[in-house]
Amino acid sequence: MITKDFFLNNSKKSLKNNLTNKILSASNSFDFHKSQSYYNNTSLYKLDNLSIELGLKSVSIKDESDRFGLDSFKILGSTYALHEILKEKEYINTFCTATDGNHGKGLAWASRKLHKNCIVYVPKDTSTERINSIKKQDAKVKKLDLNYEDTCIYASDESKTNDWCLVQDASWDNYEEIPALIMSGYLTHFKEIEYPKKDSDKSKYDVIFLQCGVGSWAASCIWYYYNFYNENRPKIVLIEPEEACGVYESFLKGKRSTPTTSFKTIMAGLNCGIPSKSAWEIIKRGCDAVLKISDSDVKKAMTRLYYSKNNDPKIISGESGAAGLAGLLKLINNKDLIELKSFLNINSESKILLFNTEGDTDKKNFKKIIES
Repeated sequence: MITKDFFLNNSKKSLKNNLTNKILSASNSFDFHKSQSYYNNTSLYKLDNLSIELGLKSVSIKDESDRFGLDSFKILGSTYALHEILKEKEYINTFCTATDGNHGKGLAWASRKLHKNCIVYVPKDTSTERINSIKKQDAKVKKLDLNYEDTCIYASDESKTNDWCLVQDASWDNYEEIPALIMSGYLTHFKEIEYPKKDSDKSKYDVIFLQCGVGSWAASCIWYYYNFYNENRPKIVLIEPEEACGVYESFLKGKRSTPTTSFKTIMAGLNCGIPSKSAWEIIKRGCDAVLKISDSDVKKAMTRLYYSKNNDPKIISGESGAAGLAGLLKLINNKDLIELKSFLNINSESKILLFNTEGDTDKKNFKKIIES
């Protein structure tokens, strides 16, 4: 089989009416978040100079680097999930998770706010700075000599043994409710961007580029636009590291799969294995394409956002945060991707939406990249 850097999904179907769909449909995360004293609506910037440079109608980016002061959107999922869990089980004293950084920090922050204990396991390649940022939230952190996927399994086993509540942003057989609550929390920032007032409303955007790890956040975006905009929804492209491309390989194999890659990438937040079970069910039915990017691609995107031109704002974007822009730049500048560009109908009238999902969560590496 000849493989490409992209996969076109021509076999989209209706989303399943399952537990995840039920929980997402019942979500009131936007109202919950707005009621909290720590809530802030992050900025949505228009990159006018960049859109001209790329020959597009517009490029907008939702900047999550200042979400609740934690440099990442992940806290939206943790705060809402814990709120819902404790409504039914207020006796829970300890929460546990596996993380590559941002989710664990968000859970630790939310746990501390609620005066609960938090145990966080991190995979072997997690940087010291990411570990310390979790510890600053009063969590106990243990680094394992395992990859992300196996760290998730370890955290699950330890939670069962110690009677802790596992709050993982990936789902598997018999573990779907809490990941769905986390996905529900993510709906807040999509509603901050646009919310239809009537069924005929069309999205302001033609194509959305989403970075993808285990897929829960990307799936929540797909679900949101699928359910609220129906036929008027934008096309959605998932961006994955070429060395950790679980969704891409799952599409190639026709089933949820662990990628046969090195898992050596600077995009720590996207350095995952097999896609989340419930996320995959949404992704395979609702995304339009998947595109792989390299570390070199994302370094260029980080630098482009930082060294803004003309009136475009300077945006501090970490390695995973800049992946969406990296995918867009690769698509526009790589002649080998003409088939994907045509499939998405990207042209001078296209309105693009991106997300900066994290700030400089590894400040040392960030500085090294933008100064190189």
